[in-house]
Amino acid sequence: MPLYEHVYLTRQDLSAQQVEDLTKQFSDVIAGLGGKVTKNEYWGLKSLSYRINKNRKAHMTLLNVDAPPAAITEIERQERLSEDVLRYLTIRVEELEEGPSAMMRKSDRDRDERGERGGRFGDRDRGFGGDRDRGERRPRRDDEATAVSED
Repeated sequence: MPLYEHVYLTRQDLSAQQVEDLTKQFSDVIAGLGGKVTKNEYWGLKSLSYRINKNRKAHMTLLNVDAPPAAITEIERQERLSEDVLRYLTIRVEELEEGPSAMMRKSDRDRDERGERGGRFGDRDRGFGGDRDRGERRPRRDDEATAVSED
């Protein structure tokens, strides 16, 4: 059977449990049509680059699927009908990726970096701009105009 990576985005006002229920529903449809979900990753609530249907954030979920094309067609049809699903994307791949996806590896790496440094900004000794040497200050244009008119 063909292999697919399927990602879908759901509305920000859904709970994680509701998203999990949707994933279970889609997995059951795939299983009912002779396929199987080999990996299920919930990526969390992420900010979007642009608003989609007045949503600035979305719950993102990845499914690695080994199923016939009819199963993919059916879950995409159900996602189009669902008001909770904002977008979806299915890509046919030659082989499924083992282990965590790039999104999960990135979040693990970010978490490790923050843990080692002790916070978001770490232990950096950096001022907030007040301690910089700004050099000699040039007069403003309105100062120059008043200086010329006074002569």
